[in-house]
Amino acid sequence: MSMVEITAQDFDVEIALAYATADNITGKPIYARAGCYLHAHAAEKMRAAVALAAPLGLRFKIFDAYRPSEAQWKLWEAFPSEEFVANPRKGSPHSRGVAVDLTLIDKSGKELDMGTGFDEMRPISHHARTDVSVAAQQNRFTLMGIMSAAGWDFYKNEWWHYQLFQARDYPLVDQATLPQPLM
Repeated sequence: MSMVEITAQDFDVEIALAYATADNITGKPIYARAGCYLHAHAAEKMRAAVALAAPLGLRFKIFDAYRPSEAQWKLWEAFPSEEFVANPRKGSPHSRGVAVDLTLIDKSGKELDMGTGFDEMRPISHHARTDVSVAAQQNRFTLMGIMSAAGWDFYKNEWWHYQLFQARDYPLVDQATLPQPLM
């Protein structure tokens, strides 16, 4: 199975992997190395999303993509709620390389208002919330529209999470298959 490195240069995206920093729900870095990877099928769909966003003057900031199973366990230990964190016993779409967490940014690199930050593990982070500003609702729907048109499925509980359809049909990816492990 082919994993593709997603780089700022090759994909015209900003890479800001939250789990390579202490700014995440665990309060400490999970990844030793900030490498951003997707399964080849997901990478194709990411390229399509980038192409759809560009005429709108928008780009993507990626918070997470492929996530080793070991990292999924760390997230589960910090926040064991299937509303927001996939149970590592079942395997996450991230651990299959077919999910991406992202937001939209404008031409200056400023994040669009989505009503909450990334990984804000509260119901207000669910798609289609009407108790966020109208601008945030529009931005969430713009993100969903671009990603859906590019062939991604959304996860109803997290405005930032998109995955390939039938994500669980893909096998879990061992980080040893990467050029360098993340952890």
